[in-house]
Amino acid sequence: MRTQVCIIGGGPSGLLLSQLLHLHGIDTIVLERQTRAYVCSRIRAGVLERGAVDLLQQAGVGARALRDGLPHEGTFIAAQNRSFRIDFQALVGQSVMVYGQTDVTADLYAARDAWNAPTVFEASHVHPQDLDTDAPFVTYDKDGETHRIDCDYVAGCDGFHGVSRKAIPKEVRVEYERVYPFGWLGILSQTPPVSHELIYANSARGFALCSMRNANLSRYYIQAPVDDPLDKWTDAAFWDELKRRIPAEAADTLVTGPSIEKSIAPLRSFVSEPMRWGRLFLVGDAAHIVPPTGAKGLNLAMSDVHYLYTALCKHYADKDDAALEAYSATALARVWKATRFSWWFTSTMHHFPGQSAFDQRMQESELAYLENSIAAQTALAENYVGLPY
Repeated sequence: MRTQVCIIGGGPSGLLLSQLLHLHGIDTIVLERQTRAYVCSRIRAGVLERGAVDLLQQAGVGARALRDGLPHEGTFIAAQNRSFRIDFQALVGQSVMVYGQTDVTADLYAARDAWNAPTVFEASHVHPQDLDTDAPFVTYDKDGETHRIDCDYVAGCDGFHGVSRKAIPKEVRVEYERVYPFGWLGILSQTPPVSHELIYANSARGFALCSMRNANLSRYYIQAPVDDPLDKWTDAAFWDELKRRIPAEAADTLVTGPSIEKSIAPLRSFVSEPMRWGRLFLVGDAAHIVPPTGAKGLNLAMSDVHYLYTALCKHYADKDDAALEAYSATALARVWKATRFSWWFTSTMHHFPGQSAFDQRMQESELAYLENSIAAQTALAENYVGLPY
């Protein structure tokens, strides 16, 4: 087989890249190691930056997000049993959209079905090769046979544990990492959200987040040891701890119910440089991970897609390779800014092991300053709704 761009990874970043390139007449093949049902069932982030919503519109897959998504013009920050609101619209004239990654993935697969896009599921032993030559190719196993795809370029959209980043020689890669000493215990429940906008809560007992997917589907998180056994956290134990960490006004109106999904996710900050080696380009979690506190994971992947697809379009349409040559530096400039914001927000809102009473008061003072400083609120709002591409 031959294609112009072989995309490794059938999650939202790989699908979005393929969709955008297809609209510009550029051929792609997507390889995915899991089944389609598995990919479409993963529960992930649900806050889209303005730029991400616009990119979905460009790809022709944003209609349902605009119809069913929940525009949020602000968010609540809580500490010491009280909360205050950051008004995105008033501060920076923009908002975010609450629309689940599961829905984004479903919309992108529906678009692929419409144009019979070539997708290979359950592709094992994927191996990108000759990436530092003018004739790269990718091999994979399927149904007991080894297949080969010759291509012009390879896009690694296969996540932190994928093969793409590891295809860059160790002596070329520089990796930066901060592993946080806690995780997020999250549940999904068929209950109305406790607030019309997200509540981020700092507490001496640990961080908590009240979020939602729609008017009758809520997503809640509490900071917990990442190695806690899930069976330790019964629904009753979770709801009780959540109520202890959010303001009493919210706790008193919280509607509880059985969880329909429960998991503990680790938190890390990770960046791998460069994001391009030869004919290979890394996209999204293959190159960088951020803690979910700032809602940047999927949004950063989408900004990578923007830079790569526009660069590939210039290459094929105009024989202009300047943007391709600059891809890594361009993407990383935005990645590091989002990494800084996610690190700051995580450090400010979470209770760290060994944290003293002084450390807690410093966090509370930081939030008190944020509450009363338009400049600080503007900085948070500017980063939360998304820095420009």
